[in-house]
Amino acid sequence: MNTDDLVVLRPQGLYCPPGDFYIDPWRPVERAVITHAHADHARRGHGAYLATAVSEGVLRARLGEITLQGLAYGEGVSVNGVRVSLHPAGHVLGSAQVRIEHAGRVWVASGDYFTSGHTDDVNATCTPFEPVRCDCFITESTFGLPIYRWRPQAELLAEVNAWWQANADAGRASLLLGYSFGKAQRLLAGLDPAIGPIATHGAVVPLNEAYRAAGVALPATETLDDLVADKARLKRALVLAPPAVLGSAWARRLGEHSDAFASGWMQLRGARRRQGVDRGFVLSDHADWPGLQRAIAATGAHRVIVTHGYEAVMVRWLQQQGLQAGSFRTEYGDERLVDETEAAGPAPAPA
Repeated sequence: MNTDDLVVLRPQGLYCPPGDFYIDPWRPVERAVITHAHADHARRGHGAYLATAVSEGVLRARLGEITLQGLAYGEGVSVNGVRVSLHPAGHVLGSAQVRIEHAGRVWVASGDYFTSGHTDDVNATCTPFEPVRCDCFITESTFGLPIYRWRPQAELLAEVNAWWQANADAGRASLLLGYSFGKAQRLLAGLDPAIGPIATHGAVVPLNEAYRAAGVALPATETLDDLVADKARLKRALVLAPPAVLGSAWARRLGEHSDAFASGWMQLRGARRRQGVDRGFVLSDHADWPGLQRAIAATGAHRVIVTHGYEAVMVRWLQQQGLQAGSFRTEYGDERLVDETEAAGPAPAPA
């Protein structure tokens, strides 16, 4: 790394020397710019937080009382002479890329992001990804292998509804597993309430409330307690819950049921078997391999720094395209940290 880099790696996290602030630090710091509210990017203990205004509800629901300054997308502020602005990442509610401008140079730290090559892929639960031109782009690489290529989300959500309908017709409940922040709401927005009642786990409820408060339309939901008293309704219900409930006493209250897991990891052969569920749906909040390539190209950056995921594969591909590429070894991307209420385990090894 050069001494005049706008972002460097320190033990606390990604640090901007001229601005004296950190981006998604994993250890307590005085000033933190937060890309989004997933637990591996937004942690407790920082002195002051800067994030998108729309993410405030989720951040406070997860972190409690914090000193938070919220920005609208595209709004700029000066931090010690460095211009900082936040731009849509399309990952979860309020997710942002951090644009840093200083002394004629522009760097962008992406956080996590989702972008699709399918024109009908509209995620109603967050603002779509917008490419930001820059000199250096710091990109995630969670699904940075050629095997990861997503089908249109509309197709996947139609399959979820068809699975639910088949279970309801057979008189058994449907347990759909997905991370409580982001994935749960993406699934919920695509469900067909005409099939039957929809219930959510207690870990999902406050996040749904934060989404609704931000203006995101989600279908009405109830609790499992509401359903277990009415067996006829329970047999037609879909229950949305974090992966940690699989096999738990809470899940056994459903009686006879079918379970499924919605995750990008379901793309890998054997992943559904290792999770121990009846069905796997390949639905992700992250960019796939072509999506990463498109996003990087759209920035026009001549230099790219890769974080969390298959860094070596992505760096090698970027270098083959003639770009200056390297990596930061961060503490992001461990699925055990995506939500403190969940324990999905680490990402599977590549096939």
